[in-house]
Amino acid sequence: MRKKTWATGVLTGAVAVTAMAVAAAMPAASAATTAASPLPPPPVKILTNTAGDKGGDIFISPFGDATTYANGAEILSPDGKKVVWFHRAPAGQEDADFRTQTYDGKPVLTFWQGTGLGGLSTGADYIYNDHYQLIATVKAGNGYSADGHEFLITAWNTALIISYATATANLTKIGGPADQTVINGIVQEINIKTGKVLFQWNSAKHVPYAQSEQPLPATAATPWDWFHLNAIKVDTNGNFLIDARDTWTTYEVSPRTGKIEWQLGGKDSSFTLKAARGQVLDIVGQIFAWQHDPEAHGNGVYTFFDNDAAGTANTATNILVDLPYSRAITVKLNYRTHVATLIKSDNQPAGLSAASQGNAQLLRDGDLFVGWGIQPYFSEFSPSGKLIVNAEFPAGVNTYRAYRLPWNPAPERGHH
Repeated sequence: MRKKTWATGVLTGAVAVTAMAVAAAMPAASAATTAASPLPPPPVKILTNTAGDKGGDIFISPFGDATTYANGAEILSPDGKKVVWFHRAPAGQEDADFRTQTYDGKPVLTFWQGTGLGGLSTGADYIYNDHYQLIATVKAGNGYSADGHEFLITAWNTALIISYATATANLTKIGGPADQTVINGIVQEINIKTGKVLFQWNSAKHVPYAQSEQPLPATAATPWDWFHLNAIKVDTNGNFLIDARDTWTTYEVSPRTGKIEWQLGGKDSSFTLKAARGQVLDIVGQIFAWQHDPEAHGNGVYTFFDNDAAGTANTATNILVDLPYSRAITVKLNYRTHVATLIKSDNQPAGLSAASQGNAQLLRDGDLFVGWGIQPYFSEFSPSGKLIVNAEFPAGVNTYRAYRLPWNPAPERGHH
């Protein structure tokens, strides 16, 4: 039986369950605000859809225009036309990285909720069961706060999360001050049941500041976001993939020692970079720049969202060295010859340039599902690169990532 679907205007049953669950994890005032919020989720306009009713529901976490629409975590039907479930974030907060995962052998919904995504953020990660009930809250340990760029449940039922932390660094070797405030990236693996930190990795202990592509700020007191950690994944060999937007690099890291095994892109790549026939590197010879969302698919194949647009460092100089558009790319690594080859790229016909955020999800049938980050779109491409789904949010609204995933919630009690 197909899951029950709620239209946006009659979401009371879903929101009532969610509000109670959030109340268990959030301050009472925030939970009350969530329950009373009159704002609807932003509408999604389907521009193109030749994919049909296939491949699973669409998972987004729209935010942006908080005066007109509610921020939150949202499931849409496979065609994007119906709201299956919507979780309103408390006023002044947002949800991010909303998706299905597996926890203790069962399908669950997961997302981050908090403030300051993209900066020195504050928040926590939440796990809901297939009855839309909160069953676990994951917080960063050792005095840190969880950031919304990543919440990944491993196959062994731990959580991989990231945090940002300020520190002071002596940057005189790279032409900076001796007391520069910096923002370091922190990776943690957390025991979900106990909250114990099982693994911790600090970017400043493993990556030289000189690898950053981010210009130094005007003053030493202004925090320098030199690394901008934005993803932590598990490679097919069990190592961790750590991605840093502001070094243009993805790092393969040992989960036992924290040692960097190899790095792709940036100033100190372990691989020679090249493009297959019909593909292009950017103007400075990089496969990607300011990138997001590395995903491992085995046999040396990886996908990325290549922003090639600089975000906070998007000066006239950076625009000149970047591609004029963002794209979803597929890369093949040869570990023996240390060559990385760009073998496929997909981009919007309009040539969108996304200064921040974004993801690329390879589906089982070979399609690529793409969230365009700061640009108000999500799309799906066929294996041949044909745009088969294209959808648009209202102006001012975007989603950090977008996914297409199977989801079969438990039937409501009393229904069969």
